[in-house]
Amino acid sequence: MKTTKIGIIICDRYRECAGGKCFRALKNREGAFDIYPRDENVEIVGYTTCGGCPGGNIEYAPEEMKNNGAEIIHFATGFVVGYPPCPYIKHFREFIREKYGLKVIIGTHPIPQKYYLTHQKLGTWNTEEWKDFIRPTLSDEKTRQAYD
Repeated sequence: MKTTKIGIIICDRYRECAGGKCFRALKNREGAFDIYPRDENVEIVGYTTCGGCPGGNIEYAPEEMKNNGAEIIHFATGFVVGYPPCPYIKHFREFIREKYGLKVIIGTHPIPQKYYLTHQKLGTWNTEEWKDFIRPTLSDEKTRQAYD
């Protein structure tokens, strides 16, 4: 059976997060984890924060994850639902792709409905770039409500 190894980087403002929604979404193959078939093993080989603005840990954590076999780095959903959303996310993604040659996916668990509604009212995600960033975690309303 194929095993895909991933690393998860979370926004430092959520540094005390235990990862419950991320791990639940991985188990259920929801949100950005729906790209992995249910019969595929997915192993988390690293879980850390970005290190706080402007992301000092982004320079080093992916290397350790790659040394542990990571093929893909997921930025946790908190990067896009927190307010304000991470202003560095595009730079982080490009840096990791270029320096470490790793695939980077923005998102882990589905966007909780309460965050979705707030950001819709604020117009936070109205640009094409942000629509692209949230696409992997958008899910349907019922799923978003389950992550409130």
